[in-house]
Amino acid sequence: MTTQVTVVGLGPMGATMAATFLKAGFDVTVWNRTASKAEPLVALGAKLAERPTGDLLVISQIDYQAMYDSLKGVDLDGKVLVNLSSDTPSRLLEASDWVAARGGVLITAGIMVPPPGIGQPGSYVFYSGPRDVLDRHARTLAVLGEVEYVGEDPGLAMMYYQAQLYVFWSTLASFLHSTALLGSAGVPAAEHVRFFQAMVGSMASDGPMGFLKILGEEADAGVYPGGLNSLHMQAVGMEHAWHAFKDAGLELTMPTALKRLLARTDAEGHGAEGLGALLESIKKP
Repeated sequence: MTTQVTVVGLGPMGATMAATFLKAGFDVTVWNRTASKAEPLVALGAKLAERPTGDLLVISQIDYQAMYDSLKGVDLDGKVLVNLSSDTPSRLLEASDWVAARGGVLITAGIMVPPPGIGQPGSYVFYSGPRDVLDRHARTLAVLGEVEYVGEDPGLAMMYYQAQLYVFWSTLASFLHSTALLGSAGVPAAEHVRFFQAMVGSMASDGPMGFLKILGEEADAGVYPGGLNSLHMQAVGMEHAWHAFKDAGLELTMPTALKRLLARTDAEGHGAEGLGALLESIKKP
């Protein structure tokens, strides 16, 4: 197991990663474009480098351009770069080639917790790239969270990461939107929370409301049975919900987008099928 690690980028995520490695007993070197950000970590025992150095570099920056800027002129021959920065999957493919052309190996990653959750129970990180290289450093990286390898394609870790973030953002945005709707009638947010929790929990269950499992199976099979829950019925219901948001004087971007998606899928001939038929319209914009 690698016992020395260099953390590049000391924003909230990177600084917490460095502190987590220190707490676990690692020999930690840190580098940041604004060197003063390293002072609290140096006080905890980290070494401050003038340039990014080390055989294992764990990178946490605003995007992949920051990596190019930070490592310009740095010898990467034989080094392993594990980059947890956010960017697009296509940019990660380019970055893998960029690192390889300089003699290094890039492991791309997406960490699925906010800074306070790093290294805590339930934290996990998506990784993609060469499996053998990741395996050599898996015990070191496990300090940050459970290692979830998703494949060789350098863009896959970011695709998994962004897919989960979309779930996170859209779920919380829908909570806030529906909270605002109920709030327009004087219902406190705390009252709504317990019903929202029940709805989200039931959708993730194996019961009759376990739509995540149901829709996942339908998506893989490419068949979307309607039965008692036709997509047409859902489209009509969303039309009513849209008017409720409008009548309450609320922002309509998300309700309008969902109303249009349901209506379009219905109009494309999927009305008698189930809600999973939305996937066909999503894949053919």
